Amino acid sequence: MTTPSPSEVRSVLLDLVRRRGSGKTVCPSEAARALAAEGWRDLMEDVRQEAYRMADAGLVDITQQGRVVDGRTARGPIRVRLR
Repeated sequence: MTTPSPSEVRSVLLDLVRRRGSGKTVCPSEAARALAAEGWRDLMEDVRQEAYRMADAGLVDITQQGRVVDGRTARGPIRVRLR
């Protein structure tokens, strides 16, 4: 499996949240699965890191239980939504 570039990860994440719609969230695992059907778990950290950079850039929010959080310090599952 070839590791996707950060821009590929960003593109997939943005596509997923845009298709899901305003106020709706996606799990980072959805992006990892879209990037690699097998071995997607190996991509989870790359996907999360890109989601954090996208949040820093104001493109998305990282949420837990519907509240915006700092994904870098959050413990447990996170979700991503359009800002």
